[in-house]
Amino acid sequence: MDVVILGAGGHGRVVLDILHQSKGHHPVGFLDNNTALHGRRIDGLPVLGGIESAADLKSRGIPGAVIAIGDNGVRRSLGDYLESAEIQIVNAIHPSAQLAGNAIFGKGVVIAAGALVCAHCQIGDYVILNTGCIVDHESMIATAAHICPGVRLAGHVTVESGAFIGIGATVVQNVRIGFEAIVGAGAVVTKNVDPMTTVVGVPAQPIKDAPNAEEFASLLAVSSR
Repeated sequence: MDVVILGAGGHGRVVLDILHQSKGHHPVGFLDNNTALHGRRIDGLPVLGGIESAADLKSRGIPGAVIAIGDNGVRRSLGDYLESAEIQIVNAIHPSAQLAGNAIFGKGVVIAAGALVCAHCQIGDYVILNTGCIVDHESMIATAAHICPGVRLAGHVTVESGAFIGIGATVVQNVRIGFEAIVGAGAVVTKNVDPMTTVVGVPAQPIKDAPNAEEFASLLAVSSR
C-alpha cells in the first residue's frame, strides 16, 4: 500500500528506513510543515507539502500514512486528524524487532530496530518503541507514549498516555508512570511516578511538583477538547 510519512525530520528518516526494511508498505513521500523542505527530497523521497494536505491524500490515490513526529501530543492530534480524513494509519515495525505473538498493538505504532516486546504486553495507538528498548511481560504502554532507545521496562509496568521515558532509563516491575510524566535519561525508577511529573536520577526523584487534583482535572478537560 502507498503511504506518506508525516514528518521529515530525524524520526521521519528512521521511519522511512523501517518501511524500506520491512517492505510492508510503499512510501511515496513526506508531509512536513517546514516550508523550506517543500519540493526537496529527503533520502530520495520528495516532500510533497504541508501536513494539512493529508486531507487530500485519498483523492491523490494515497490511502495510508505513518506518523513520524516525536512530540507525543502532536502525534496524538495528527492521529485524530487522519482518522477524520478517513486515512488509514499504519504501523511501521522494523523486521529486527522481536514481538511476542500474544502481544497486542494499536494503530500508528512505530517500533524501531532491535526493540523487544514480551508476552502479553499491550501497546496503545501512536506509541513509539525506539531502538533497542525492552518491554517485559504483561506491561501496558498507553496512547502516544514514547519509549526511547535503550529503555528497559520490567514486567507489569504501566506507562500512561503521553508519558516519555528517556534514553537508557530503567523502570522496575509493577511501577506505574503517570499521564504525560517524563523520566529522565538514565534514571532508575523504583516507585510510581505521578502524572505530569518529571523524575531524574538513581533512584529517580521528582524535580517538578505534580498538579493537585483540581489542577489535574482542569488539564484533562483542556486536553480532551
